Amino acid sequence: MKSLVDPTKLKPVSKQDGMLQVIVETPKGSRNKFAFDPEQGIFALKKVLPAGMVFPYDFGFLPRTIADDGDPIDVLLLMDEPAFTGCAVHAILIGVIEGEQLDGKKKVRNDRLLAVAEANHSYANIRKLSDLPKQFLDELEDFFVNYHKLEGKKYKLLGCKDAKKARSLIEKARKAV
Repeated sequence: MKSLVDPTKLKPVSKQDGMLQVIVETPKGSRNKFAFDPEQGIFALKKVLPAGMVFPYDFGFLPRTIADDGDPIDVLLLMDEPAFTGCAVHAILIGVIEGEQLDGKKKVRNDRLLAVAEANHSYANIRKLSDLPKQFLDELEDFFVNYHKLEGKKYKLLGCKDAKKARSLIEKARKAV
């Protein structure tokens, strides 16, 4: 049986309004990490975080992109309530968290786009990266450092950049497909 919708066929960015179309893999509050398996056309359980550690926001990807780590470009999605795995959410791009992971001796870029769901109330006033409090970004850095540590990798935050830089990463990731 073939999947009803193939996320890899969806458009990452709307030409009409420039909104992202984020495919949610892992909902906010979940200990389970899900990932899209393009060979089977399904979402599969990839790993389980330890007790007490959960994803702080919905995590997903932009379809039809390939980032430097070999996967579709990651998106951290700010919205009122968690979505569900496989849900497409229209979102406004606000920036990127640039990061680097050390896997053994190899350094690999692992950036995360930051976006705000179009339909929301809690983040309605967030339109650019500088609208987020510094504490928010500090906590995200701690999450990513600990998340990668569980996989035996080191993660280093390189900086947070605006939507213009994030758009250039999207274009690079679209060309890599």
